Amino acid sequence: MRILLTGSSGWLGRYLAPMLREAGHQVVGLDVAPGPDTRIVGSVANRALIDRVMFSHGIEGVIHAAALHKPDIVRYPRQAFVDVNVTGTLNLLEAAVAAGADRFVFTSTTSLMITQAIRDETADEAVWLDEASGPLKPRNIYGVTKRSAEELCRLVHGETGLPVIVLRTSRFFPEDDDTHRDLSGENMKANEFLNRRLTVEDCARAHIVALDRAPAIRFRTYVVSAPTPFARSDVAQLKQDAPAVIARLFPDAAELYASRNWHLPRHIGRVYDAGAIERDLRFRCATDFAAILAALREGAPLPFEHDATYVSPKE
Repeated sequence: MRILLTGSSGWLGRYLAPMLREAGHQVVGLDVAPGPDTRIVGSVANRALIDRVMFSHGIEGVIHAAALHKPDIVRYPRQAFVDVNVTGTLNLLEAAVAAGADRFVFTSTTSLMITQAIRDETADEAVWLDEASGPLKPRNIYGVTKRSAEELCRLVHGETGLPVIVLRTSRFFPEDDDTHRDLSGENMKANEFLNRRLTVEDCARAHIVALDRAPAIRFRTYVVSAPTPFARSDVAQLKQDAPAVIARLFPDAAELYASRNWHLPRHIGRVYDAGAIERDLRFRCATDFAAILAALREGAPLPFEHDATYVSPKE
């Protein structure tokens, strides 16, 4: 199948393109920055370019991973987010319909589910987040535009029947968090596998499964994150004493962390539940918190990417 992959030079794109080829697809990569898997350098906001690419390459399916992201807020005006994340998505959806493509996968974000109150952790217990969570009140232009793009996906599917799967991915960026400095980058990433992170490899695999199943599913939104070890009944204790919950589930976690001078989270304010994609698509991330501890136990390399110096190719 001939697949248009937007964001092909980005962090996710560099993993997705080879996996798509391994699955037997022909990949046409499009990105604003050059890259080894980018055939067309240009913006999704350029409708004439999108139409030309879609028809000249006989595109049969689209994975739309290109976007301006949360760290870009300090570099770009709000209008740029609207142009790329909203108009660009509409361009691709309409061009896909016109070209007769039969599947569309949209890379969204769990960030749009996080209100300011959730981010500030004002609740007395951890907030359990899945596809039914709401009302959605994104707290910045990134979340607002990704939410708007999701609604365009819903609208175009409803009007045309184009099969669309929206993947709300949790964190998989390799660089350090730009707002938290209390822990080392690796320590923080390891902690997040408890409740809000996945590997970039698992993220890419989820997209390929979604691409394959989209015609059968027709339209669905899925949270994509490493499977949490917690249950909904843990939410009160997670907020008050997360190490106690972790110790119950992973008795040697504190000792393994101490061997690297790492720290477990004292409180956990949110948990992403990726159960729906596992039930519907039979997709489960391969790397979870247990895999992190296994690597520490065996003295093996950590099973996730960390690069404090990573900079997006577009910059």
